Amino acid sequence: MIPDFTIAEWALVLSSGFIIGLGKAGIKGLDMLTVTFMAIVFGSKPSTGVVLPLLSLADIAAVMYYNRHARWDHFRKLVPWMVVGILMGVFTGKDMQEDLFKKVMAGIILVTIIIVLIMEYRKSDQVPSHPAFAASTGLAAGFTTMIGNLAGAFSNLYFLAMRMEKNTFIGTAAWIFLFMNLFKMPFQIFYWKNINADTLKTDLFLVPALALGFWAGIVWVGRIRDEQYRKMVLLLTLAGAIMMLLRS
Repeated sequence: MIPDFTIAEWALVLSSGFIIGLGKAGIKGLDMLTVTFMAIVFGSKPSTGVVLPLLSLADIAAVMYYNRHARWDHFRKLVPWMVVGILMGVFTGKDMQEDLFKKVMAGIILVTIIIVLIMEYRKSDQVPSHPAFAASTGLAAGFTTMIGNLAGAFSNLYFLAMRMEKNTFIGTAAWIFLFMNLFKMPFQIFYWKNINADTLKTDLFLVPALALGFWAGIVWVGRIRDEQYRKMVLLLTLAGAIMMLLRS
């Protein structure tokens, strides 16, 4: 049965599927648009269950395409802290009211904006080496990925700070988020009860848009030079954060 959406809602959810594909193919920084569009249609917290299977599917495609570019040292630095952050988000967010949920997300986005502006203002070529940087970024990314699928902003900032080249950035992120999104799945299904037969049926209708977005992202990324890629990710992360903050 086709989901009972208005034309405007169909436009938002199909756009979200397309954007998820773009993002996982390497056009980073658009994540918050997906969060915003899906929250409008489904609500902030329920939307996380609709989005998660789509993210996981796109992660699989990204891992298949960018596998050889992954940096496993960064995987090992971030993932344990992200697991802790996810577990914090699981128990913090389960019974959180929708209004408070929105306020928490808005606060997280505001912090993201501040960090992006500081990074751009400093323009430092120095790569952070203190373990606290990976720990704090991992905790923030894990917590925000569970609360609202917002970890992309924090992971973007980490990889940009590490001065990774384009394909290494995308390949490492692909493996990290495939692991983390699959780790989150049981909590969304059995604890938050945000994923069910109805949400999965909705996801099926969005798979073609997801596939089209992934293909378009591969083409786009192939035309972007490394130095342009960094500027694009910073700009899109900042723009998406401001847009979502204004909506909240």
